[in-house]
Amino acid sequence: MNRLVSYIVRLAIILFGYAVASLAASAFLNILFLASLGYVPAQAQPAATASLYFSIPFVALFVAYFAFMPAAVVILIAEILGRRDWLFYALAGAVVAGVFLGLVDNLSDSPFAVTEATAIMAVIGGGMVGGIFYWLSAGRWAGSWWKTEKVPTSPGPSGS
Repeated sequence: MNRLVSYIVRLAIILFGYAVASLAASAFLNILFLASLGYVPAQAQPAATASLYFSIPFVALFVAYFAFMPAAVVILIAEILGRRDWLFYALAGAVVAGVFLGLVDNLSDSPFAVTEATAIMAVIGGGMVGGIFYWLSAGRWAGSWWKTEKVPTSPGPSGS
């Protein structure tokens, strides 16, 4: 029963980390898009700031939808191998973004096809940001739920 609870808790942590990663990647893409249009925080208008409250979670839904399968494979590999370093997750996020770009490029008549080099780099950067935020929220404890504690092979101190 204790093992089952640890599996359920780890799955909840993974889902929470995936949601955080999707929101972070969405925020990164929104900020890059606004910066490319010339928006600077010094000229912040209330309507532009309030629109971010809606657009970041909305775009995060698309990010989470399109990155789910490649990210699930990466998360499974990370959990099995017990990878806990931030660089692995940053590079894995770039790979997930690259897989997304490759999939939408191969689909004919896809409205999500990205062809500009700056947009491709923005999507890959968003994947890296998402990977780092996944590491911050869930990846630092990867593989900790299935490793059993090692029983000491040598006797302890004699106490005398």
